[in-house]
Amino acid sequence: MQLSKEQQQKLQKLGVTTLSELALLIPSSCEDYTISQTLHPQTYQVIDATIESVYRAPNSLQITFFAHNFGHQIHGVIFKPKPYMLHAFSVGSREYFYGLVTCKMGQCSISMPKKITQVGKITPKYKTALRNDVMCRLVAELLTKENLLAEGLKEEIVDAVLKLHFPTVLPPKELSEDALYAMKYLELFYYLKSLAKKRRYFKPLVSQQSSYGAWEKTLPFTLTPEQKKAIEDIKEDFGKDVAARRMVVGDVGSGKTMVILAAAFMMLPHRSILMAPTTILANQLFEEAQKFLDIKIALVTNKSKKEDLNGYDLIIGTHALLYRELPEAALVMVDEQHRFGTQQRNRLEKLVSCGERKPHYLQFSATPIPRTQAMIESAHIDVSLITSTPFKKDIETQVIHREDFQELLQHIRSEIAKNNQVLLVYPLVEQSDVLEYQSIDEARGYWEKNFENVYVTHGKDKEKEEVLLSFRENGSILLATTVVEVGISLPRLTIVVIVGAERLGLATLHQLRGRVSRTGLKGYCYLYTNQKEPQRLEEFAKVTNGFEIANLDLKYRKSGDLLRGEHQSGSQFKYIDFALDEEIVQKVKKDLLV
Repeated sequence: MQLSKEQQQKLQKLGVTTLSELALLIPSSCEDYTISQTLHPQTYQVIDATIESVYRAPNSLQITFFAHNFGHQIHGVIFKPKPYMLHAFSVGSREYFYGLVTCKMGQCSISMPKKITQVGKITPKYKTALRNDVMCRLVAELLTKENLLAEGLKEEIVDAVLKLHFPTVLPPKELSEDALYAMKYLELFYYLKSLAKKRRYFKPLVSQQSSYGAWEKTLPFTLTPEQKKAIEDIKEDFGKDVAARRMVVGDVGSGKTMVILAAAFMMLPHRSILMAPTTILANQLFEEAQKFLDIKIALVTNKSKKEDLNGYDLIIGTHALLYRELPEAALVMVDEQHRFGTQQRNRLEKLVSCGERKPHYLQFSATPIPRTQAMIESAHIDVSLITSTPFKKDIETQVIHREDFQELLQHIRSEIAKNNQVLLVYPLVEQSDVLEYQSIDEARGYWEKNFENVYVTHGKDKEKEEVLLSFRENGSILLATTVVEVGISLPRLTIVVIVGAERLGLATLHQLRGRVSRTGLKGYCYLYTNQKEPQRLEEFAKVTNGFEIANLDLKYRKSGDLLRGEHQSGSQFKYIDFALDEEIVQKVKKDLLV
């Protein structure tokens, strides 16, 4: 529909661009301007009254009304009156007034009476950047049944939403079940429509029907059904006349590497590029690729010599790839995609694009997201979930306190005696007056004095990758910050102790816990806290599946904003609950066909 310039300016002031968004700005309350002949004490009511007298006291305005609808006098009081109020009450005039009516010992009064003109209807009150009467007029002009149906909304949703903006009876303080459903539907409808508009389609550099059967037969193990499903999704993507945009989300240790390698195999004889966030991770992926793919593979890091990369089928590297002359590649993959900025990911894609044609693009993440969020994101990018792991991890998680320290030491000694390794994660590198936990600098003396082969690293440590590699081969105990959260494989690691665990998000705790028991050994995760009743940690200790943890995280921290990418927590959604509203998401997606 065509909006006038004035209407556009008002919508701009409200920060909205569509009618669906405007409809989401429902009234915060309503005032009942209907006239009753019966006085109801302690309620807001309208009086049809003639002003009999006005007296101006130092801090108030005292008014005597004759209320025709009640048939008797009523006393009015306005505290700290503004100058314009003095002119609103002239003796002898008959007007309609609205305020809180109370009765004490036979005397009736109306508190803070205001003059009204819209008598006989329920009037919505909006908390917006516009004055209430201006907002009411704008809503009346734009939010018509015809306009909302033209947006693509279903009739029953439109009717329920219009009831909230144009009530005929005073609505309850809380939204009814039907009204809440309508608001959830509307919120998702607008959001998914906006996400779908953001999605752009490009011609692929290569479109081919691929197969991975021959490669799968060479593997010394069987792929899980969910790994196969993700690979099948990618296989289908490669056959389309549109460049793939897919995110593969898999829990820690779910076998995403095999999906990466299958994708590179299916793209042959064309080239693939894979970018990883750290040298260690790039090295690990390079080693895995060499083990399971019989093709020419290059590794590009800051330390690599500049060489011509044209002769390789798969190029694996860190962000060093962004500063190299790259040959054309039909497939671009990014592992741990959240560790790179959007600009970095886009730059890699642009480096190997050819005019309007783009490579297929796959991104991988080990941070599980709730199913509902995955369904919503899929309006913007295709999503594959890997929720199971190739082998069952045996990790015991326990919340511990200061009094459990001696017992913890005994357990650490017994694991080291078995040639296993221990990771201690500290919240800070240096001492802090704010935190009641030790830092790495404060703790290292104790561990180095009482144990051998103690290694230390943290985020600011320029040598951290060398330290981690050396620890993997020779170490017993590693003191670190959350720098070890992602990527490195430590096959002998069986204990992780997280100091001040309540300070970390559940996703980070899950990533850290995922460092142990990588090869089927019995693992232990200790959550050290000074909190007396750490409910969130106790709940975390009972759950091992990353996707369940993502849902648990929602209980404590609302989901981020998928559309504008501004918030990592603090929900974009006012009505939608990711933990409960999967059915509504399915319904809206079906209705929108996204």
